[in-house]
Amino acid sequence: MGKALSHLAKQSCRDECHDSLTSSPGYSGMQTDDGKSSGDVSQFPYVEFTGRDSVTCPTCQGTGRIPRGQENQLVALIPYSDQRLRPRRTKLYVTASVGLCLLLSTLAVFFLFPRTINVSYVGVKSVYVSYDMSRRIVYLNVTNSLNITNNNYYSVGVANITAQVQFSKTVIGKSRISNITTIGPLDMKQIDYMVPTTIADEMSYMYDYCTMQSIKVHNIVVMMQ
Repeated sequence: MGKALSHLAKQSCRDECHDSLTSSPGYSGMQTDDGKSSGDVSQFPYVEFTGRDSVTCPTCQGTGRIPRGQENQLVALIPYSDQRLRPRRTKLYVTASVGLCLLLSTLAVFFLFPRTINVSYVGVKSVYVSYDMSRRIVYLNVTNSLNITNNNYYSVGVANITAQVQFSKTVIGKSRISNITTIGPLDMKQIDYMVPTTIADEMSYMYDYCTMQSIKVHNIVVMMQ
């Protein structure tokens, strides 16, 4: 008789625990969302099962929350099938990022790649002639013009221009101009520079030619570099 009462008491206790569990809001929410979760454990709320065969979580003490200050000390275990490990549109974001980087790199190479700078000699703009009769010297101030074209998509600066004048394979004048100007992107500028020259010494015979009254126009062939 005593054994029968014991079995009956255990059975009634199990029925009461099952009724209290199934009547709880958490259990009803679990039953309602069972069809939607499709095995996703992250959709289930936290429920603490208390009883003789259960053990209370030593970390959260059955509250479902960890104590403040222990966020960097605890490790969370997430099932491999959890949808949180499979973010949406990951491939799309990666492809778009790679495409954007390639586009920016191509544009940077296109605009920053150095191109040639064209320099063309226009010719002599003017010549100023003077004489030193006592020393039989001829002075020439030759002004020349250059066209400099910038084919780049950024500005360039003309640091210096070096020029010289030759007459009969002899250098009779040199000039160097520094820090001249800045040329904008895809722009062209004309630069004028003057080279002072002197015809004297072994070429003093040119003084007689340049001062000859019988010749109205005196032509001298010089080479500009």
